[in-house]
Amino acid sequence: MNKFAPPIAPKEPFVHEMHGHRREDPYHWMRLTEEQRLADPPDAHTQKVLAHLKAENAHTEAVLSARNGLRDSLFAEMKGRIKEDDSSVPYRENGYWYHLRYEEGKEYPMHYRRKDAEGAEEELIIDENALADGLDYFELSDYEVAPNNRWMAFGTDTVGRRVHEIRFKDLETGEFLPDRLQRTDGSCAWADDSTVYYVVKDDTLRDFKVMRHILGTPSTDDVEVFHEKDEGFRCDVYRCRSDRFVIISSESTLSSEHWLLPTTDPHGTFKVFLPREKEHEHSIFNYPGGFYVLTNWQAPNFRLMQCSEEATLDKSRWKEVVPHRKDVHLEDVDLFKDHIVLSERERGLIALRVRRISDGREHLIAFNDPVYVAATGTNPEWDSDKLRYGYGSLTTPNSVMEHDLNSGEDRMLKQQEVLGPFDPSWYRSARCWATAPDGKQVPISIVHHKDTPIDGTAPALLYGYGSYGITVEPRFSSARLSLLDRGMVFAIAHVRGGEMLGRPWYEEGRMEHKMNTFTDFIAAAEFLKANGYTDPGCLIAMGGSAGGLLVGAVMNLRPDLWKAVVAAVPFVDVVTTMLDESIPLTTGEFNEWGDPKEKEAYLRMLSYSPYDNVRDAHYPAMLVTTGLHDSQVQYWEPAKWVARLREHQLSDAPILLYTNLDAGHGGASGRFERLKEVALEYAFILWQAGKDGTS
Repeated sequence: MNKFAPPIAPKEPFVHEMHGHRREDPYHWMRLTEEQRLADPPDAHTQKVLAHLKAENAHTEAVLSARNGLRDSLFAEMKGRIKEDDSSVPYRENGYWYHLRYEEGKEYPMHYRRKDAEGAEEELIIDENALADGLDYFELSDYEVAPNNRWMAFGTDTVGRRVHEIRFKDLETGEFLPDRLQRTDGSCAWADDSTVYYVVKDDTLRDFKVMRHILGTPSTDDVEVFHEKDEGFRCDVYRCRSDRFVIISSESTLSSEHWLLPTTDPHGTFKVFLPREKEHEHSIFNYPGGFYVLTNWQAPNFRLMQCSEEATLDKSRWKEVVPHRKDVHLEDVDLFKDHIVLSERERGLIALRVRRISDGREHLIAFNDPVYVAATGTNPEWDSDKLRYGYGSLTTPNSVMEHDLNSGEDRMLKQQEVLGPFDPSWYRSARCWATAPDGKQVPISIVHHKDTPIDGTAPALLYGYGSYGITVEPRFSSARLSLLDRGMVFAIAHVRGGEMLGRPWYEEGRMEHKMNTFTDFIAAAEFLKANGYTDPGCLIAMGGSAGGLLVGAVMNLRPDLWKAVVAAVPFVDVVTTMLDESIPLTTGEFNEWGDPKEKEAYLRMLSYSPYDNVRDAHYPAMLVTTGLHDSQVQYWEPAKWVARLREHQLSDAPILLYTNLDAGHGGASGRFERLKEVALEYAFILWQAGKDGTS
């Protein structure tokens, strides 16, 4: 008997029917409702599902048991690079300096503040370790201190489902207040008094209502101030940097709308900035008397406009400040009293442009690395002439920089400390370009150890995402050094569906153009093979969530390309999920994938859905991970996919499933617990790459 034989998932007849088409789904039984999943004790069906997931975990552990020593070594290495007693750079807000601190051996940070006055003592405002004590999972989503500096609101998630409870603390007495707000997104906004606004989720976990709560009153007395009834939109609430407005934003994939309320009038009525318009996305930034508007109105790559507070409803009265540019994507704006900071992306790389409002003078914060990431950071105060921004690269640890907006001088406030043997000069990075089937040039970010030969003999890990306009930035990772130091090449394929090359790059990778995402990734793989960056027989693909869809699709298209695949929390049962509007995210993503109730969209999605396109093939070795409480991609998608893949596997390469039974989409909580999951993935990768020390 094969001691490594995988569990055999039973089949139960189930058929999906749509547009006259039948799809057999014998593993549909793996699905649990939220009530079943959380019930204590679990019912018989839940016990059956959990037993299967536990059997899969046991199988994965058995197959990887020979690499347990490697997993332990990897965890020790990665943990050993982290400075355990570390602090963030303090930032100033409303007369106080705030920072967080980690202590040796502790999983979570502690948050402190100190009054901006000589001799002021530091005070602990929240200890995440105390809040997490006894819990299998803990996440502090956000905290907001009221304008009076006394009350603090904070959100916690103790399951991993991204459903948060908001609690309150009196920072003068140190006491937690009895107020508790349930089923929220974890964020909130204070008015100028004891009024706080927060967002609640519906049954599908869509952020759909904004409520008003008065501190010290029962939550049952809270008043609804905004209700987003369009299921394609989700809302948010925040206090703007100028401190003049509480702003509700409601957004879909392609449209946005904003509602305003003066912070001095907490019981007033929110007024719309501009009624929503089809395919009009915009963000607003307030200053006394007016707004700057980052908008794609007649500007696919966005432009910056300006209007008075009386002219928000009439776009003809808006004045252009920064015009649209075909080759430059205007990604973000940071507004200060006398400065505008523009985050601009050209040829995939970010530059920060500073414009002084009073005289129009500009200067550029430019960077010289071939591959890097730069982004503005924590800048809560409007009346400031200092900009915090972050900088790093595939070879350079992340840095917190302070930029003088008037003089243009930069000062490094902190650089991530990497303990143990490490020198950035030991590593090499590059930006290369692969040619897609339609002739488009696809950027690839690459990093490797300087001693790794680029002659077609090294194993390589190719990572991708490619959805929602999200750009996978070429960030530094101290954990990744464990792969690079063992002779692996790491590459990121910046495929269409992201926005690495501007808004058109996203548009060319969604809806009817989705196949470009997959063929771009294949083109990147072929480039690595043709140019000596990888041994053609030792290329590994990796992606998570929508990136799991990517690697699942390319594995069906070209199973011969890959030695192995790592699919983390993968979105693989595309058609079934998008037909089920009771599942979180479905209704808000019709503009990303299409609505399969329309036949054309149904057939298009069916053509690439990984679960629906499994066939008899020599599939590569696979590690698939998920979380029982995942709110973004339900755990049963990867569980069903693994069962179906095993049915059709013609090779003897293992197909493994690991489910974190205590977490959700982001995996384990805690800075060290997360590394255990990374060690699992890396041990599998190194095993398949022949770099696990046993080959």
